[in-house]
Amino acid sequence: MDIKEKLKKAPDQPGVYIFKDGDGKVLYVGKASSLRNRVRSYFQRSSDQSPRISAMIPRIRDIDWITTATEVEALLYESNLIKEHQPKYNVDLRDSKTYPLIKITMSEDFPRVMVARGRKSDGALYFGPYTDAALLRQAVKVIRKIFTFRTCASLPRKACVYDDLGLCSAPCEGKASRGDYAERIKEIILFIEGRKGELIKGLTGKMKELSGERRFEEAAEVRNQIEALSTAVYGKRSVGAAGLSELAEVLGLKKTPARIEAFDISNIKGEEACGSMVTFRDGRPEKSKYRMFRIREIKGQDDYAMMREIVRRRYMGSLKDKLPTPNLIIIDGGRGHLSAAAHEIRSAGLKDVPIIGIAKVFEHIYTLDRTLPIALPPSSKALQLIQRIRDESHRFAIRYHHILRRKALVGEKRTKKRKTRKNTSSL
Repeated sequence: MDIKEKLKKAPDQPGVYIFKDGDGKVLYVGKASSLRNRVRSYFQRSSDQSPRISAMIPRIRDIDWITTATEVEALLYESNLIKEHQPKYNVDLRDSKTYPLIKITMSEDFPRVMVARGRKSDGALYFGPYTDAALLRQAVKVIRKIFTFRTCASLPRKACVYDDLGLCSAPCEGKASRGDYAERIKEIILFIEGRKGELIKGLTGKMKELSGERRFEEAAEVRNQIEALSTAVYGKRSVGAAGLSELAEVLGLKKTPARIEAFDISNIKGEEACGSMVTFRDGRPEKSKYRMFRIREIKGQDDYAMMREIVRRRYMGSLKDKLPTPNLIIIDGGRGHLSAAAHEIRSAGLKDVPIIGIAKVFEHIYTLDRTLPIALPPSSKALQLIQRIRDESHRFAIRYHHILRRKALVGEKRTKKRKTRKNTSSL
């Protein structure tokens, strides 16, 4: 197939492209958010091309590409392929010491993963270099969301907010042993090296083993890792109209739910308890309609009562007439949370608005009219949409909870200072 025919077949997807000469030798490796646009741009007359690229183009006799789910994944592939083939026209990346790297601090008991510049003889593992520093920072965030690891320079006495956010395994509190943490670092290395198939195979075996031991919550965590790796999940998944249509079909709705509201609760042992409501319009977040609720009526840890309070304040309080009625309500939780919320919502007069719950462990969908939950496959656009909305409500609730915690800590410090001054002045 000649170059012109190859260019016609280039997909409009993120990925890595590989230029080869007549002998099949790799000349150049690059990444792109759209392979079609990027690859075709080399063969269009342009004054922006460097002398090096201009000299390479007449030598190109073949083009290969690897599609990826995201540009973040393409960045990692690009670096690994350049390292493997050492292409002549990637000379800048091969020789430069200014490009960013991924650094894993292997000399520490619980290694950190970070972006660094320049290799040092410090016992750390280095990967790269990479062509895009901003995208590399996003890649490290993706890795942290999937695997979780510490970032603190020294281990604190107790877990920080990143434990609450699900971004750290909290070795400082013994929640992760050295052995478990070391296994996680090995998995991260496999991911960075592009050995995703090998990694998923290992995790699948681990999930089956945990399930066989009836350690279902741990098995669910591993399953979530597998799903994220299988689709190279980064941030919000684009599901759009397809997700809404499938959701309407799964739930038996007469029309697609254009306006969706979702609720979540955040607290630690009942302290600084709060709730969140996020709104999605046509599958997209409508942030101007987001609302935060500080729990007023409940003392102690009672998630069901807290859920009842926030939905009551939304549908029976001052917000009732300020916000439009949703076409679907999503509750973060299983049967118990769903029942608690539904009682208040129906009491508010919303008899026909469908309400569903999504349970964290197995991602099952609970409805009011079915005894058994709905189990959708990870590839389901409807499930992905529900997860995206649920995750956003969770993020928003945790964010408000941290604000309340910080305010409480500041207040405690001020109270201590006042008491100290009072005691000092009375001496």
